[in-house]
Amino acid sequence: MNVRRRPALPLLVGLLGGLLAGCGIRATEVPTDFGPAPSRVRCSLAEPDVTTQTSRGVPVRVFLLCGSSLVAVDRSVPVPEDGAGDSARRVLVAQGLLDELAESPPAAEKEAGYTTDVRGGMTVSGPAPKDPDDALRLSTSPDELTSFALAQLVCTFSDSAAAEGDGSVVLGGPGAERPRRYACTDEVRSRPGTKEPPSTEIAGQ
Repeated sequence: MNVRRRPALPLLVGLLGGLLAGCGIRATEVPTDFGPAPSRVRCSLAEPDVTTQTSRGVPVRVFLLCGSSLVAVDRSVPVPEDGAGDSARRVLVAQGLLDELAESPPAAEKEAGYTTDVRGGMTVSGPAPKDPDDALRLSTSPDELTSFALAQLVCTFSDSAAAEGDGSVVLGGPGAERPRRYACTDEVRSRPGTKEPPSTEIAGQ
């Protein structure tokens, strides 16, 4: 008499499933967790609302730190009064830029990796006697600023109506030391922490 043997495969599958379950593994589960959703691309921002910015003042650009370089972002500063002299206009624009640099970046910029090394409390004044007409005097000497903060200031000022538009700006401190002309170069923008803005001393007038 022949006895038909039942296939052993279902039994083996059952045993294997039990063993896997005992090890904390679900034999039939396909992993679907691929981690959190990708965050904002570093140093990349959505297009700014130019209309809104213009309504708050004059559109300008300031240079913030992102990664290992300087990156320009859009801001606005107060509109100089009609009839203001060139020096007064430069000082007003420079103070507005300085205030923007000292502000903590908005949430969207922080999320994208933007920071600033410029600290609050600094002020800007016009040229001292015997300074060039386009000189700006800071309440903190440029020599006392970090290389990052100095690079931010130089590149921001030189790219604005606070300077003559030739890629440089004349800066001095509150003391009697002569101001210097600082240049914002490609090297400074790409390596602000290791490459300080090149400068030359301004001769007295």
